[in-house]
Amino acid sequence: MSYQSPYEIIAKGAESGRYRMSLPAWNILLRGGMAGAYIGMGAALMIIVSTGVATSLGKGMEQFIMGLVFPLGLILIVLTGAELFTGDAMLAPFAAFSYKCSWLAVFRLWILSYAGNIIGALGFAYLVTSGVLLQSGPDGIVANQYAVSMVTFAAEHCSYPGIFGILSCFLKAIAAGWLLNLAVLLGICADDAIGKIVGIWFPAMAMVSTGFEHAITNACLIPAGLMAAPSLTFMQVAQVGPLAANLSWSAFFLNNLIPASVGNLVGGLVFSGLLLWVAFQKEIFR
Repeated sequence: MSYQSPYEIIAKGAESGRYRMSLPAWNILLRGGMAGAYIGMGAALMIIVSTGVATSLGKGMEQFIMGLVFPLGLILIVLTGAELFTGDAMLAPFAAFSYKCSWLAVFRLWILSYAGNIIGALGFAYLVTSGVLLQSGPDGIVANQYAVSMVTFAAEHCSYPGIFGILSCFLKAIAAGWLLNLAVLLGICADDAIGKIVGIWFPAMAMVSTGFEHAITNACLIPAGLMAAPSLTFMQVAQVGPLAANLSWSAFFLNNLIPASVGNLVGGLVFSGLLLWVAFQKEIFR
């Protein structure tokens, strides 16, 4: 299993960022849509497999099991070459620092990949809601226990009240962007598929198990919860608890998606990108 040195990883990351910025807009959007859907696949899986775990094994084990399966989405993205905004927050600046690329090109990549991610995440949220969370019964469309878990997740992640709540979401998102980009770097570190998968898995698992905020994950799971919520029975709403009252599209955008997106960008740009480039720039250019 071959291994790249830290400065070689950064150099390869910079080359990857420069290549991504050279892609036409439609291609970035297409790859971004694929990445949003792939993240949704891993995110939906973590909700399904963790349903009921907290009752029997405790909240910590629930979070750990969610973390075990979530990396599926990031593995699919790295190995298939899809375009994830969170990773571009680090790779595009690497290219700008190393090759003096235009920052206008960096912003273009960020905007297009983010838009594609949101479209792909929302599209997969609709598939999960209509195909997994809601079922046809004798009394019409009914929500199952997976829907209760999804709505619970969505309600919890919309419950960041006031300025300090939003600050908490922002700080969690910085940590998420940092960890996820370390996963991307470890994926670059190895040359074989097994090495890439192992490298990606540990930081991505830690990100979810710790409860950090990843905007593209939330862009799939919270809308899925919002779409499933109207079909919940009174007893199912009671299972979600009082936080169900916080679930709304406006809370999704203002209390989660916006601060989480900015935090992910800061985590990738500053903590995974700028710090590493400053630390190893002499080795890169020697």
